[in-house]
Amino acid sequence: MTARLIIQLAALLGGLGVGIGAFGAHGLRKMLEASGRFETFETAVRYQFYHALALLAVGILLHIKPELQSLGTTAWLWLGGVLVFSGSLYVLCLTGITKLGAITPIGGVLLIAGWITLLLAARQV
Repeated sequence: MTARLIIQLAALLGGLGVGIGAFGAHGLRKMLEASGRFETFETAVRYQFYHALALLAVGILLHIKPELQSLGTTAWLWLGGVLVFSGSLYVLCLTGITKLGAITPIGGVLLIAGWITLLLAARQV
């Protein structure tokens, strides 16, 4: 994965996070509070933002140090983690399908794996 693509993905995740977060806080708040899912929705948005910012940092680092190609793995893991972790929580909150909660931890494992690959890549800095 290139530095440019990672930065573009960071921008996309960040922008979507703003939109989804605002929609949840304003357009869906009553529904989410009635179902007891408002905090779950906020958790999904928060983790999406954390990893959008982390992706931005990784993209910049890869641009500065292109020899750190393993950062591409970090980016893929975080992208997959956000899609599975936050995505499953969004769907859970909007549909009430509780079985989706079973795949949320897979997203968490992908996010953690991304941080581990970053740790390993940092040995080369």
